[in-house]
Amino acid sequence: MTEAHETTPIQKRWMGAALKVGTPLISAALAIGVGSIIVWASGYDPGAAFAALFQGALGTPKAIGDTMLKSTPLILTGLAVAYGFRAGLFNIGAEGQLFMGGLATVALGLALGDVSWFLAVPLMIVAAMAAGASWAFIPATLKARIGAHEVITTMMFTYIGRYLVGWLVNGPMKEPGGIPQTYALPANAQLPRIASLFSEGAKGAVPLLNLGRAHLGIVVALLAALAVWLILKYTTLGYENRAVGYNRWASETAGISVQWTTVKALCISGALAGLAGAVEVMGVHHRLFDQFSSGFGFTGIAVALLAKKHPLGVIPAAFLFGALAAGAGTMQFQADVPQKIISIIQALVIFFVAAEEIVLWFVRRRQKEAMSHAG
Repeated sequence: MTEAHETTPIQKRWMGAALKVGTPLISAALAIGVGSIIVWASGYDPGAAFAALFQGALGTPKAIGDTMLKSTPLILTGLAVAYGFRAGLFNIGAEGQLFMGGLATVALGLALGDVSWFLAVPLMIVAAMAAGASWAFIPATLKARIGAHEVITTMMFTYIGRYLVGWLVNGPMKEPGGIPQTYALPANAQLPRIASLFSEGAKGAVPLLNLGRAHLGIVVALLAALAVWLILKYTTLGYENRAVGYNRWASETAGISVQWTTVKALCISGALAGLAGAVEVMGVHHRLFDQFSSGFGFTGIAVALLAKKHPLGVIPAAFLFGALAAGAGTMQFQADVPQKIISIIQALVIFFVAAEEIVLWFVRRRQKEAMSHAG
């Protein structure tokens, strides 16, 4: 009995780690397992389908680059949603904030002209984050002052933002021609591709690291994840954010302004989503058009859920969704499996994360087995 009692703290720490790390992993595994059954029931070969998916996502340096490309905005929108979650806020408007970040990026980038890259890019990033934060400010104020639900207000602002961008690229900011888009950003306002940084000096040389269209935005995203983790863990700002998320009434009693913390949290969330818009415009499209985001803000919700709201957990969660998106085309081409299957797998991941009790049953069962062996 004494020996079993002495191992209890270790077991508790193991249980906590298992719940934090194991739950998302089991959720993803269950989603892939159920997805395999759906592929088989649809008359396709699950082995060939997922082999093609792996090949398209991680099979070659270019495939890895495509996965990085798809993951970059998801890391940032996942961070945006996760930061709001940690304060008890559900920022469902990251897509609109992303659009406003992209708009500010293009507007400033075109206005800067021949300014040095080392000045232009940081200025455009700051402008995009300010635009995203500004787009979240009114919903944040409404939430803090009158209790208006942020799900409704941020969603409505998403529609406003998307339609505003659509009007601008079809009107005042439209490049001459039939395509509704803005002028292209100059080279000094773009994020270079990683492959170009590792190419040999000789003209026409094959890049040493051929990651396709992957660009320096992935570095920005990873640094942002690290910064958010440090802020939440080691700063007063992060402490207040987490405290309000745990218990608003206890935080108010302890002297923390819940209203001000709500405004700050939602605006920081919007700034991160705006940064995603900047990175996507500067690194991929180099211009603005009304559908430059393929739902990154909404997929970021799933990324944050899978990461259990942890800033560093957002990185592997985003890479999972990025790999699914990058490998979908290869899966369809090589195994003749419709790309919609990928959407089903993504939905299953969200389902198993939301239906956490199903996953926790597997984890607790393993814990009981470990405890019985220890006893």
